[in-house]
Amino acid sequence: MSLRITLEFSDEDLGYFKNLAEQAMKSTEAQSPEIIISAAKTLLSNMSKSGGSQYIQSRISQLQVLINMLEDSGWGMQSVGRGRVLAALAYFNNPEDVIPDEVPVLGYLDDAIMVELLTRELKPEIEAYEDFVVYRASEAKRRGLDPSRLDRADFLEAREQALLARMRRRRRSGSLFR
Repeated sequence: MSLRITLEFSDEDLGYFKNLAEQAMKSTEAQSPEIIISAAKTLLSNMSKSGGSQYIQSRISQLQVLINMLEDSGWGMQSVGRGRVLAALAYFNNPEDVIPDEVPVLGYLDDAIMVELLTRELKPEIEAYEDFVVYRASEAKRRGLDPSRLDRADFLEAREQALLARMRRRRRSGSLFR
C-alpha cells in the first residue's frame, strides 16, 4: 500500500526556501568549488545508502546532473553559469538543515524540496547541458570518435549549421523568387 501526500507551497513558503538558499550561498562564498561539489557528492552518497523514498531519491539524484555540468571539461561551463550552479550546490554544504539528515524517512525531504526548486531555477542551463550530452554521444558514435574529443565548440557549430540549413529550407519553400 502506498500513500500519496501533496505539498503545496505558498509564495511565503517559497520565499523561506529562497532565503535559506541565499544564506547558504553567503556562508559558503569563501569555500572552493571543490569543497562545494564534494558536499553535494557526499549528500548523493549518503542518500543512496539511506534508501529513502522514491520522491526524495529522484530529486536528490538530480544533483548529479549539476555536478556533471561543473566537472565536464567538454561542456566548458562559462563563469556566469558555473557561478549559478555552484551557488545552488552551496546549500548542500550547509550543516544546518531544516530537517536534520539523520531523521529517519524525512531527513532528506528539505534537501529534495531544495533540489526541486533549484533545478527549476537552473532549467535553461540543465536543458542546454543535456542537449550537449546527447549531441556528443550521437556525434561521437557517428564519427567513430571518443566522446571526450567533442566539446562545446563542436556542439555550438553543429547547432549553428542546423539553424542555417533550416533557414535555407524555409527560404526555398516560401520564396517568391524561385
